[in-house]
Amino acid sequence: MIRVAVYDDNPSRRESLQALISLMPEWEWAGSFENCSNIIQDIDLNRPDIILMDLEMPVRNGLEGIRLAKLHHPQVKIIVQTAFDDDDKVFKAIQLGAEGYILKSAAVSQITQSIDEVFGGGASMSPSIAMKVMRFFSQQEKSDYHLTPKETEVLKHLANGLSYKMIADQLGISYFTVNNHVKKIYEKLQVHSLGEAVALAYRKRLL
Repeated sequence: MIRVAVYDDNPSRRESLQALISLMPEWEWAGSFENCSNIIQDIDLNRPDIILMDLEMPVRNGLEGIRLAKLHHPQVKIIVQTAFDDDDKVFKAIQLGAEGYILKSAAVSQITQSIDEVFGGGASMSPSIAMKVMRFFSQQEKSDYHLTPKETEVLKHLANGLSYKMIADQLGISYFTVNNHVKKIYEKLQVHSLGEAVALAYRKRLL
C-alpha cells in the first residue's frame, strides 16, 4: 500500500484529492493538512510514503515543509503541486529534495502516474516544468565558464574547422583579436589545446 498525505490550504482541493486516493485500491489515505506548521509530528503520526505538497500556504509554506520533511524524514517522497510554474520555486523545491513537480491543472491520470513513478524510485515532472528545468541546468552549465558571446562564436567556428584567419575574415576582426579570444577561451575552460577545448565544449553543451 502507498500511504499518501496532502498539504494544501484549499479545503476543496484536499477533499478532492482524498476522494481520488480513496478510489485507488493500492493507495491509503494518510491525512490532509492546511499548512506545514506541524509537519514533523504529522509524519511521525501518519507515516506517509508520499506527500502531495502545495507551495503557497500560510504560517509555514511548502518550501519550508519540504526542508523539514527531508531533514527529519528523508525516506518520505514529496511531489509538489502548485497552480503556477514559477521558476524560482520550481528549482528551490528540487534543490530541497522534492522528487516530483506537477501543476494542479494536471489530469487525474498524471497525478496517479506521478505518485506511482515517485513511489517506485523515479522522478516525475509535468512536461512544461521538465523543459524549464532542462533549460535552467543547461544555462547554468554554460554560465559556469563565463564565456562571452564573442568567445562562444569563435569556439563554434574553431569546432567547425575554421582557421584563425578564416574566423577573422568571417567575424570582421583581426587575426590578433582572434588569437586573444582563443587564449581567453583556453584560460576559462582550463585547457591547453584546441582538441581539448572542442571536446569540453561538446561535452558540456557550450555550443
